[in-house]
Amino acid sequence: MPKKARIAVIGTGWWATYAHIPTLKAHPDAQLVALADVRSEVLSKASEKYDIGTVYTDFQEMLANESLDGAVIAVWHAAHYEVARACLERGLHVVLEKPMVLQAVQARDLCGLAREHRCEIIMGYPWHFLTQTVRAREVVQSGALGQIHYVSSLFSSSAYDLYRGEDHSDNPEMAAQYPVVGPGDVYRDPARSGGGQGYLQVTHSAALMFFVSGLKPVSVIAQMDNLDVPVDVVDAIIVRMDNGALASVSSTGAVRGGNGKLDIQIYCKNGWLDLDYIDCTGTIYHADGSQEKLTPNPDAGDVNYRDLEGYIYPAHAPVHNLVEVILGQSPNRSPAETGRRTVELLDAAYRSAAMGGQAINVASLYD
Repeated sequence: MPKKARIAVIGTGWWATYAHIPTLKAHPDAQLVALADVRSEVLSKASEKYDIGTVYTDFQEMLANESLDGAVIAVWHAAHYEVARACLERGLHVVLEKPMVLQAVQARDLCGLAREHRCEIIMGYPWHFLTQTVRAREVVQSGALGQIHYVSSLFSSSAYDLYRGEDHSDNPEMAAQYPVVGPGDVYRDPARSGGGQGYLQVTHSAALMFFVSGLKPVSVIAQMDNLDVPVDVVDAIIVRMDNGALASVSSTGAVRGGNGKLDIQIYCKNGWLDLDYIDCTGTIYHADGSQEKLTPNPDAGDVNYRDLEGYIYPAHAPVHNLVEVILGQSPNRSPAETGRRTVELLDAAYRSAAMGGQAINVASLYD
């Protein structure tokens, strides 16, 4: 009988109980060994819902007691570093939810630990696994379009109520999205989440930008508006990249009506590309006038998720990739380096906004 990947889930909040735990339970090559969460009541509900008998309120105790190949880390943003570091030090491959961590120095440390222990950090960015993303990355990084000059990234969403501490978990219509528990007030609390729209939403669009382009941020200027909540809701960020290109990274969480937008355009010397992640479409424009349309490919693993919201979002993909990595079936398809570059941008952006929009050199984050 072939070996199964032995995996634990650390953090049993709404996303883990919606996406990660059901994915592991259904995977024929995975064994969900244990759950861990500091909140005993939430842990008990998750254990009962998914019939998992081995649970821990101390993840360190779990790591010491259980024989594991990997872990899924879905705790509060501020706890990512401590938990991921402990897992890597024990030689575990991990899926690490976004944002990777809150500080650039922490991201650098985790990347170093992963190399040292020959472990993979698979970043929890499902859009990286879509056919359109993989193809766009292939074309841009092949050099076929020439040097990148400018990137435009827009993410508008309806996360505002979460920043107000209102998850609407008492609404019966949310039962499918919150099978065990909602996020509660965690996203309005800077101590647990680090910030608002930047760490909850821009982390996705910025990661896509870095994943496709292969660029690295050099300096960042940012302004943010909290509206009437304790965390940022509206973000405007300008980035200078390592090749000299400029990028505009903008976002608002206060959309009312519709699904919002997640659009990325990358303009190069010999063409450009336009990616729309809400409609799940894209086009590559070449200088000779030819075009390549990018559309979903179900045979490649693109799947419908959250049909109510109408967009394609393969929530299962990072955990599937974890199983594949453990069993030697696939490389890491959402690598740690992308997570690190995204953290660099966000760490610098929050510092810049706190200083009234002063430019922050990414290198200074490591001083």
